Amino acid sequence: MSAFMLYIIGFIILLGGLIYGAFLIHVPQTWIIVGALVIVGIGVMSAVSHTKRRDPPSETPNP
Repeated sequence: MSAFMLYIIGFIILLGGLIYGAFLIHVPQTWIIVGALVIVGIGVMSAVSHTKRRDPPSETPNP
């Protein structure tokens, strides 16, 4: 399993827990949806930035 998939699975579990907790304390549904969208965006950006492949250093030709 790739590191990207592990990040996504972790954020889905985190998101589910936060949504359930917000539901239990009677947060309005609109704010739960807004919070979920923000967390999904942060999760995807974090996963991409932590798992992107680095470009190999370019070698300059010797004259």
